[in-house]
Amino acid sequence: MTVIIRWSLHGPQQPEVVVVEAVRRHVGVGLLALVLSSAAFGTSGPFAKSLIEAGWSPGAVVLLRIAGASALLLPVGLWQVRHRLRAVVRELPLVGLYGCLAVAAAQLGYFQAVERLAVGVALLIEYLGIVLVVLAVWVITRRAPHRLTGVGIVLALVGLALVLDVTGQATPDLVGVAWGLLAAAGLAGHYVLAARETTLPPFTFAALGLGAGAVLLAVVGAAGVIPMVAGSARVDVAGHATPAWLALAELVVVAAAVAYVLGVLGARHLGSTLASFVGLTEVLFAVLFAWLVLGELPGAWQLVGGVVILAGVAAVRLGERRQSGAEPASADVDLPSPVA
Repeated sequence: MTVIIRWSLHGPQQPEVVVVEAVRRHVGVGLLALVLSSAAFGTSGPFAKSLIEAGWSPGAVVLLRIAGASALLLPVGLWQVRHRLRAVVRELPLVGLYGCLAVAAAQLGYFQAVERLAVGVALLIEYLGIVLVVLAVWVITRRAPHRLTGVGIVLALVGLALVLDVTGQATPDLVGVAWGLLAAAGLAGHYVLAARETTLPPFTFAALGLGAGAVLLAVVGAAGVIPMVAGSARVDVAGHATPAWLALAELVVVAAAVAYVLGVLGARHLGSTLASFVGLTEVLFAVLFAWLVLGELPGAWQLVGGVVILAGVAAVRLGERRQSGAEPASADVDLPSPVA
């Protein structure tokens, strides 16, 4: 837990004391958490696509994935805040928004996209959300990004153009692209909201966010807006007939529970902008797992586009470092205290 004392610079007012659940930012810890999170997230597309090809609807796969992960995480998450239930109630609006964007929109959009596109292509479209993150931070803070961050955005857009093959020789399914853009909006919500200071520890925040997303999808599914269809009891994984429950278990435990907890932890250490660019490593893991599980690889130009997109990681890192070095010191004083 961290106590932040905000001193007014305009008058003799008493200092405002705010207690939040925050972490001292450590780049190394954040990088490790996000790379592991990206690897876990990267397994979701191939396993989800194996279920979808066996007759499962994307909505059903997403709902089972996030509902299962929420059920897995909630007991521990609520135990962590058992003495701070009022704080949990205060954070419900933020948690609900996270569940709608980062969980429901991002996962449903992505799984609908992989039904029509290659896993790597769908994921690269989703990562257009990094541009939305930079724009959102710009609007919220009213501080223009460093020019090197702008270079990272340009690289991302150029790489995206290569991935989408704008020359028209292999134009992807436009409906799949639209679903990918919905996932991009959800991804932006994940990085912006996960990096916010909150009274909730990462484990609890992820558990409640997954629960909120599951409730939303259940309501939408019950209303008949999104089909909820269970397919075959066996799916094809890496050329082997595998029980569907095993693929679902992987999506629940690895690609959701582990991935979201590490993702929230990493975003709090790195901040939303840098975290969104580091998270691009998920593309590499997704392509690798799609090749191993589905025997699926993007084309040569799409792979080149992926490399160009990932080059934005270095640019935005340099941009954030230079911009933070040029900013005046904050008036906030952080005083760490033991967790209650």
